[in-house]
Amino acid sequence: MPRPAPNQSSAREDDYCLKETSPNLGGGRLSRGDKLTTAFDLVEQMHYLYVRVVKAKELPGKDGSESCDPYVEVKVGNFKGFTKHIEKKSNPVWSQVFAFSKDRLQSSFIEVSVKDKNGGKDDFMGVVLFDLHDVPRRVPPDSPLAPQWYRLEDRKGSKVKGELMLAVWMGTQADESFTEAWQSDAAGVSVEALASIRSKVYVSPKLWYLRVNVIQAQDLVPSDRTRNEVYVKAALGTIVLRTRFPQTRSINPFWNEDLMFVASEPFEEPLVLSVENRVAANKEETLGKCMISLQDVERRLENRPVSAKWFNLEKMSGEQKEVKFSSRIHLRICLDGGYHVLDEATHFSTDFRPTMKHLWKPSTGVLELGIINAHDLLLKEKKGGRRNTDAYCVAKYGQKWIRTRTIIDSSSPRWNEQYTWEVFDPCTVITVGVFDNSHLHGGDKAAGSKDTIIGKVRIRLSTLETENGEIQLSVKFSCSSLLNLLNVYAQPLLPKMHYVQPLSMYQVDSLRHQATKIVSARLGRAEPPLRKEVVEYMLDVGSNMFSMRRSKANYYRIIEVISDLKMALKWFDEICLWKNPFTTVLIHILFLLLALFPELILPLVFFYLLIIGVWRYRRRPRHPPHMEVKLSLPDTVFPDELEEEFDSFPTSLQAEILKIRYDRVRSVASRIQTLMGDLATQGERLQALLSWRDPRATALCMIFCLTAGTLFLFIPFRVFAVLVVLYVLRHPRLRHRMPSVPLSFFKRLPARTDSMF
Repeated sequence: MPRPAPNQSSAREDDYCLKETSPNLGGGRLSRGDKLTTAFDLVEQMHYLYVRVVKAKELPGKDGSESCDPYVEVKVGNFKGFTKHIEKKSNPVWSQVFAFSKDRLQSSFIEVSVKDKNGGKDDFMGVVLFDLHDVPRRVPPDSPLAPQWYRLEDRKGSKVKGELMLAVWMGTQADESFTEAWQSDAAGVSVEALASIRSKVYVSPKLWYLRVNVIQAQDLVPSDRTRNEVYVKAALGTIVLRTRFPQTRSINPFWNEDLMFVASEPFEEPLVLSVENRVAANKEETLGKCMISLQDVERRLENRPVSAKWFNLEKMSGEQKEVKFSSRIHLRICLDGGYHVLDEATHFSTDFRPTMKHLWKPSTGVLELGIINAHDLLLKEKKGGRRNTDAYCVAKYGQKWIRTRTIIDSSSPRWNEQYTWEVFDPCTVITVGVFDNSHLHGGDKAAGSKDTIIGKVRIRLSTLETENGEIQLSVKFSCSSLLNLLNVYAQPLLPKMHYVQPLSMYQVDSLRHQATKIVSARLGRAEPPLRKEVVEYMLDVGSNMFSMRRSKANYYRIIEVISDLKMALKWFDEICLWKNPFTTVLIHILFLLLALFPELILPLVFFYLLIIGVWRYRRRPRHPPHMEVKLSLPDTVFPDELEEEFDSFPTSLQAEILKIRYDRVRSVASRIQTLMGDLATQGERLQALLSWRDPRATALCMIFCLTAGTLFLFIPFRVFAVLVVLYVLRHPRLRHRMPSVPLSFFKRLPARTDSMF
């Protein structure tokens, strides 16, 4: 597998590198080391002219009547904003806010006109004029500017009947009115599409693992007693699972099999279980059915026994009769709140907390993200032959999703929005994606178009320096207690239930598929919706599918990991060949000393690792992880490999035989790809011990090396060897199922998985 030459990708390598920027954060009020105290100090200030139209009174009626159909037009230069018109009201109430970008203002006056909607030309009722130089400036956290009554004037400046309540001020995007205001940047968007361009915060539904232990059934009444191929089918929403056939065929079958579901609050859909009997090759007979409300299901926090219950099975028939005898099914059902419901891959998960809030550990810090801007986004051809980009960002960390507003018709959008998350585990990843909104113009939505994926970036929190983690996108991670933060590195990565009662790999994959399906369906019902393609892309739903590009990248990761071993073997070979006699003599003397004093072996090893870590501290990474072109190999794929990577699963090819073979090969290859990635991840975690990629983890490793090296100066090696053997061979009663502290620490170390796409 030849690696591409460096000059093949050098032309576009700069497109994937971090670029040095100097944004005017916090309006230029911040200097290095300053504490961030306001909600928008990680982004550039964007100034807006705000006009709040509250209501009007005593408006004159039309055609001699006492009522009119008024609306308000706010005009600043070439930009016009309109309130909704209210029919037959002389004292209308609007309560609408308009925001005009200060950078695009082309006039020094503001015209606020009241008009009467007419079938033809609307009637002018009066106007209020403002000079921009006299508009006051509001700086949060000041209270909102109080609206005032203004007398309407005609076009000649004479007072007319009617008054208008307004508030006009200059502010920034930090103003609380900004989110819901009509914005001049979106002047060309239809009223129906305005809801799909606003910034919003979403929360994932609370997910539970539902464990259904099917024990046995009694007194089944099949129509054909000669065929007793009985199984239980369980359905929760659209997810249907079934048990295996029992080993002994009878009317009292025994299974004792677990079926696992993902359920979300509120529990609207019941669990439906039916006992089926296969009477023919493609024919089943329903022997009974029961429905169980999840509201009544027991919830458990840890691995304790759950009481089993008998449930009566209803016979499926058209007539309702009094039931004097019925079949029964024996079940053990519980909602497991001690697990973390995985909707992401554990390699770059944003959360590891269990479902039950009582089991959450205290937060370790606060994550602040400022989404500033983007440059040189690809233009997409849309309806009418226009080529533009209507970009918005989506960020996910934990259960909280954020969506920025959509910037209309710009390949270099400026969002300048800031968000905050509570951090419970620093060894997690925040994911930020950029998408092109395809639902702003008539016909796109009806055609079933999807939002276009532009790209994403993942940032691991543990690779950021605490209190000094401001980067572009402008990210800050601050911890409340350094001791609590370091203590997290010794804790298990996942909640206790994942180790006490572990799930199989098949269950993890199946449950993750269920969880992503529930999350995408729930967020797709919000307004504006986070669409299915956006949620699935952010959760990396197709990350385990086979890709020749990813397979090559994982292969090169393994080669790079073992390159240190290759260098050590080369160095040892040079020692044996006496290429450097002075070094060879020193090695001989060192071996003789270690042979005479074996108790110095371990102290020297730990001190050597300590020296390497201290030496590499000067060359530690100064930038956070980012999408690397050399690592991901985007420029080396062939067209057929790219077609295979983006092909659906199962494949969309026409030939049926080719489809079966193709899917089989992809399924096997995806496991090989995952194995290669896991091997590379473990090796990169070993390298992370001394690489200062995670500064706190490397610092803990340095402290451990110093302590261990000092202790082994006084503890004989023979005593240590005896203790190690006794510990390894200890009695099972002295063991526990939870992972050890070194293993938990190792699993929290960062790998280069975060930098792949």
